[in-house]
Amino acid sequence: MTQKEMDYERIKQSIEYISENYIKQPELNEIAEHVHLSPYHFQRLFIRWAGVSPKKFLQYLTIENSKQKLEESSNLAEVAYDVGLSGTSRLHDLFINIEGMTPYQYKQKGAGITIYYDFFISPFGKFLLAVTNNNKVCSIQFADDEIFAEEELKNQWFNSTIIRSREKTALIADKIFNLKSTDPIQVLAKGTPFQIKVWESLLKIPFGQLTSYQSVAELINKPKALQAVGSAIGNNPVAYLIPCHRVIRKAGNISQYHWGETRKKAIIGWEASYLEVV
Repeated sequence: MTQKEMDYERIKQSIEYISENYIKQPELNEIAEHVHLSPYHFQRLFIRWAGVSPKKFLQYLTIENSKQKLEESSNLAEVAYDVGLSGTSRLHDLFINIEGMTPYQYKQKGAGITIYYDFFISPFGKFLLAVTNNNKVCSIQFADDEIFAEEELKNQWFNSTIIRSREKTALIADKIFNLKSTDPIQVLAKGTPFQIKVWESLLKIPFGQLTSYQSVAELINKPKALQAVGSAIGNNPVAYLIPCHRVIRKAGNISQYHWGETRKKAIIGWEASYLEVV
């Protein structure tokens, strides 16, 4: 296990511990003891990872903070329009362009496409990155289990030729969690027209902001299709780049994430922390 993986594992354990013991508001010493570090070293680890103290970080994960974020983005269409005009939507987000497969490609289920993949380390643990032979990202999965992640990739693209290659994937992997990168990234999304419409709408949620499933449904002019919208978000094949982690329940609860609730909390807090320190 690399140092980055060990750091995230301790961050994950601390977030889980705080969530489970939220009512009694555990002190720094108690949380540090739970992850087997001294308070000094735990504080240093957390600031190195998030840029802010554990106490500050936790404020971003409260229901009260989530509700405030939801209120700010209650009309996601207006937020997206305003952010687009000001240009701040790309201040921290990478420029992502989703390209849906043609009906023929979708019917062929990836036949004739060569896909290269490998595993890399992010601030949120190991992830699998897969790209096509023309450098379009077609899958990102957080991978606690490499074998399971490989099987998921094969199930998504079972008619494609799949090859493990560091050389073909490393340059793109370096850009994904680099908040200073301005290079555009192309995404090839394998989904229905409805799913792609939902995924495209997620790109309109500004960095560090949150919105509700209802707001996403309204943005795509399907206000009554909450279940279908939730299903499309849950089937997002490109973690982080298509920011499904920014969608939470209307009540402010941070839950429902394909790669784990704790990881979703970590990403939300990490983005909010970055805005705090820049």
